[in-house]
Amino acid sequence: MRDEILAYKRERILEEAVKLFYARGFNGTTLDDIAAELGVTKPFIYTHFRSKVDLLAALCKPTIEMSLAAVLQGSAMPGTVTERLYHAIAGFTKVVLQRQANIAIYFREEKNLSKTALADINELRKQFDHTLSDLLREGVEAKEFDVPDERLAALAIGGMISWAYTWHRPAGRLTLDDMGKEMGHLALRMVGARAIPS
Repeated sequence: MRDEILAYKRERILEEAVKLFYARGFNGTTLDDIAAELGVTKPFIYTHFRSKVDLLAALCKPTIEMSLAAVLQGSAMPGTVTERLYHAIAGFTKVVLQRQANIAIYFREEKNLSKTALADINELRKQFDHTLSDLLREGVEAKEFDVPDERLAALAIGGMISWAYTWHRPAGRLTLDDMGKEMGHLALRMVGARAIPS
């Protein structure tokens, strides 16, 4: 029970930090501001995070971890390489769209991350790119994709999906599932997939 309460308190801090960092920026937000929104004192935050920079890392790192997990899960599914890439991209898209504010904060505030946190995130990004590249290479070898440069294609697909944080509107005409499907289909067309799942 105690662990659940601690996890809940930590999550509440992160929720308020996302809102304030997104609205005011990292430098425009103090820990006192976050504490005030929560109705607590600053020492309450220090029981969960050592510093504001630590808090920033806790907002940024999980998104790339979740993105990597989505691509790994999709690539490990049964089925053709085409079907696996489709599921990987649909899952990745959902992560991006569910965490739009976190991604915006990361791209804006990357310069404020500690060297250690930035190195950790960059390592996760490399793993993500390699996983996607490997999946594309597998598709080329299976004669399912037509991609002259798998590495470049992986970066292009990753960038296309990641950039959706700037334009996607949650109340728009497409649901989260629909967006995943559409982005999955676009990625397959980009790699010249022989067959597009419905």
